Amino acid sequence: MADEKDDKAKEAKEAKAKKAAGKRRGRDEVKKAGFEATIEEGLETKPARLKLRFRKDGVPALMKEFGYKNPNQVPRLEKIVVNMGLGEALANNKILESAVDQLGAITGQKPVVTRARKSIANFKLREGQAIGAAVTLRSDRMYEFMDRLINVALPRVRDFKGVSTLGVREQIIFPEINYDQIEKVKGLNITFVTTARNDEQGLALMRHFGLPFRA
Repeated sequence: MADEKDDKAKEAKEAKAKKAAGKRRGRDEVKKAGFEATIEEGLETKPARLKLRFRKDGVPALMKEFGYKNPNQVPRLEKIVVNMGLGEALANNKILESAVDQLGAITGQKPVVTRARKSIANFKLREGQAIGAAVTLRSDRMYEFMDRLINVALPRVRDFKGVSTLGVREQIIFPEINYDQIEKVKGLNITFVTTARNDEQGLALMRHFGLPFRA
């Protein structure tokens, strides 16, 4: 009985040691990549490529452009909100279900269903009725989505000449969507929330991320 307890204690100790060694390797890899992870981002996850590039190139460039002396003065991207409005869902609930699935595939995060705040008789809309879906992205997932949007999705837009406002007319520009399996082509709105103090700073921030603005 005592031997059995000793064996279990030994196994638990070895497992703990392996876990600690794995964390140390993760820290070393993160340091080599030039990224100092925070607690909420975690040391075991691989940092987003766009985030690393912005810290390496974007932050120094913005400091020089606006004459900042401290990196903390540089405007940052706080979150990205992706919203899909679905007026048709009032008559067909399946459209809402498919939209939730598609938005989840595009963003890699489970959407929340948005509901009407008040009743509007002319539109046959009742308070609390489901009218769309939305996702709020933060941290690395936010940067990964932006990376795919700029480098994969937007170049697939027909006759693309740059963005003015980010309203996507067709969700099929995202490679995660299978065109043969969609019931209806739907649009979505993408909102970037930043710490920029004015439009000039906001535009400069987005340009350094690589967002192609229309001339």
